[in-house]
Amino acid sequence: MLQAIQTDKAPKAIGPYSQAVKANGFVFVSGQIPIDPATSQLAQGSVAELTKQVMRNLTNIIETAGSSLDNVVKTTIYLKDMSDFEEVNAAYAEFFPNHKPARATVEVARLPKDVKVEIDAIAVCP
Repeated sequence: MLQAIQTDKAPKAIGPYSQAVKANGFVFVSGQIPIDPATSQLAQGSVAELTKQVMRNLTNIIETAGSSLDNVVKTTIYLKDMSDFEEVNAAYAEFFPNHKPARATVEVARLPKDVKVEIDAIAVCP
């Protein structure tokens, strides 16, 4: 059984997809970019601040699905510029102080709305 996950605490989908889908004990969270859900505008600031906005969006979606960051098993970070890796990595680490999910980080030519960072996640949904 598939269940689409939707919360006002994260940006609305900007295309024909769900914020996340819950299926077979997992929640698959679509890539999140640094949009402030309160304003529907792109967040401003350093790449660390942008990463924290992305992680807050992911957290809110995962919690709406009935899980938490402690149950994340895999993430993928998409960077516009790999030279931002250390700053993004430090901001990301603040959200996983004890638990370290599997992860891939890739540099891409372009991201939606020309943002610098996008992150998706897969979590166990107990």
